Amino acid sequence: MLYGTPALEAADKTVLGEIEDMRRDLKYRLAEPHRWDGQLRRQLQARAIQGSNSIEGYQASVEDIQSIMAGDEPLDASAAIAKEIAGYQQALAYIGLLSRASAFRYDVGMLNALNFMMIGHHRNETPGIIRPGGIYVRDSSTGEVVYEGPDAELVEGLLGELVLWLNEGDLEAPSYVRAAMAHFNLVSIHPWRDGNGRMSRALQTLVLGRDQIMTPEFSSIEEWLGEQRITFEYYDMLGAVQHRRWSPHGDTLDWVRFCLRAHHMQAQRVRQRLAQAGEIWTLLEERVDAEGINTRCVSALYEAFVSRRLRRSRYQADEELSQGQAARDLRDLAAKGWLRPYGQTKGRYYEAGPRMAALKADFAERVTPLRDPYRS
Repeated sequence: MLYGTPALEAADKTVLGEIEDMRRDLKYRLAEPHRWDGQLRRQLQARAIQGSNSIEGYQASVEDIQSIMAGDEPLDASAAIAKEIAGYQQALAYIGLLSRASAFRYDVGMLNALNFMMIGHHRNETPGIIRPGGIYVRDSSTGEVVYEGPDAELVEGLLGELVLWLNEGDLEAPSYVRAAMAHFNLVSIHPWRDGNGRMSRALQTLVLGRDQIMTPEFSSIEEWLGEQRITFEYYDMLGAVQHRRWSPHGDTLDWVRFCLRAHHMQAQRVRQRLAQAGEIWTLLEERVDAEGINTRCVSALYEAFVSRRLRRSRYQADEELSQGQAARDLRDLAAKGWLRPYGQTKGRYYEAGPRMAALKADFAERVTPLRDPYRS
C-alpha cells in the first residue's frame, strides 16, 4: 500500500490553474529560439543540481557546477563534492533523454540505475541495490531519529507497487500532483542506503518531463527546495505528513500543496529570468555595437552578467572559438572595463568589471517580488 493521492480543494485548483498558465506562457516564449536560450537552460540546470545537492549538505557554486557539467575542473569545489555534482548531473542528463523517449515505461531497474548514476562513487553504500536492512533518518544536529523507513522485506514489493502506479495509477490526476506523490512515496519507501532524497526529487522532475509539462530544467523545483529556509520547510513538511515512520494511511494534501506552492514560486522566478534575459542581451548588443566590439562577445558579457564569474573555456565552447580567439576577446573586454580578470593560467576567471557592475546594480533594483499563491 502506498500513500494515496489526495483530492484537491478549490484553492489548490486555482493555484494549479495559475501554474499551468505560466507554463504555457513559458512554452510559447521558448518556441521561438533566442541566442540566450542555451545559457539560460544551462544556468537553470546548474541551479537545480545545486539545489538538490545542497539539501544533502553538498555545497558548490553555480559556476563550479557549470564547469563540472562541461567536463572542466572546478575552481573551488573539492574533488569529493565534484563527484556528487557529476553523478547527479549524469542522472539528470539521462532523465532529460527519458523525458523525450518514444518507448518508455517506469521499472525498478531504471530507478536502481539512476541511483547508481548518482552515487556510484560510494561503493560502500551499494549504489543501485535495494537496501538489505532497516533505515533510519536522523536529525544531523541532534542525532534524533526523525523517520523510520518500512522493513527491508517490504521494500521490493513497495517499489513494484510504485512502478505500477507510475505507469497506470491516478492518470487522471494533474501531472504536478502525480509528480509530488511520486516524490513523496519514493522518499518514504527509502529503498536505498543513500541517495534517496536526490532520487525522489529527480523522479518528480522525470514525471513532469514524461507528461511533457516542460523540459526538465524548466519544470524542476529543486532550485527552490534548495534555498535554506525552504529546505527547513521541506523537511518539516515531510516529517509532518510521514508521522516519523512508514504509515501510508494519512492525508497527503499538505504535501501536495507544498509542492504546488513551490512550482508556482519557481515558475514566477523562471518567467522573470526569461524576460530579463532578452532585455539584458538586447542591451549588451547595443553596447558592443556602439563600441565596435564583435557581437560574439555578447555571450561572454551575458555570462558575466548572470553569473558570479566567467571562464575562458566556457566562452570558447559557446562561440566555437579557438583558445587564442577567446583569450583575446576576454582581454579586450577587460581592458574596456567590462570584465575584471583574476588568477593565472588554468585558474584564470573573469568577474564583472566596473561597467558591467553598474548595469547589474541597475537591474537588481528592478526585481519584482514573488507572490505566494496561497496567501494572495
